[in-house]
Amino acid sequence: MKTVICDLDGTLADTSGDLIAAANACFVSEGYSPVLDDQKDMLTAFHGGRAMLRLGYSRLGIDDQARIDAAYPDLLAYYGDHIDVKTKLYPGVTEALGALLDDGYRLGVCTNKPAALAETLLERLGIRPLFTSMIGADTLPVRKPDPEPYFASVREAGGDPAASVLIGDTETDVKTARAAGVPVALVEFGPEGAKVARLNPDALLPAYSQLGRVVRALIG
Repeated sequence: MKTVICDLDGTLADTSGDLIAAANACFVSEGYSPVLDDQKDMLTAFHGGRAMLRLGYSRLGIDDQARIDAAYPDLLAYYGDHIDVKTKLYPGVTEALGALLDDGYRLGVCTNKPAALAETLLERLGIRPLFTSMIGADTLPVRKPDPEPYFASVREAGGDPAASVLIGDTETDVKTARAAGVPVALVEFGPEGAKVARLNPDALLPAYSQLGRVVRALIG
């Protein structure tokens, strides 16, 4: 069965605003003003909570991994309570995924977001029923770019990795696909825009209206 596996943050939805708000809430709780900016720091947001905390603390002149680790649970707690305040699906996601299902493809999610948060967000966005599988950062002992979460997402969807493709938005997704030996398409509407071409994916996705064409070109 041909299978399409999607990343979540920055691929299916723009989650950066809520992620940045969660990091800023940590800084505010320590007596600082908000440090991160919704627009300028969007790319860092898609690299995870610790990356945002590291950037914020560095701007405050703080280089302390223990402090980042201590703040991380607070970031997750705030984010869990405010997970879909600013987050929006990218235009055409639901229609494009539905068309793939109608054409007989299986769909899954492979994300480095904690699984419980990913499940909650997919439900809130109304697209969880479209996916047969959902593998998060803590589903397995390893996470992307290790290929095992990708393989698990394909197999849980009832597919064959040899007839699968990863849709993502960052270098992590490219590394995951290369490690798994599968093609990867990167969206051009994330924080880097068309600059993601520098990562040499197998295809670029300019809009979800083109998803079917891109998938057929990569796996038939």
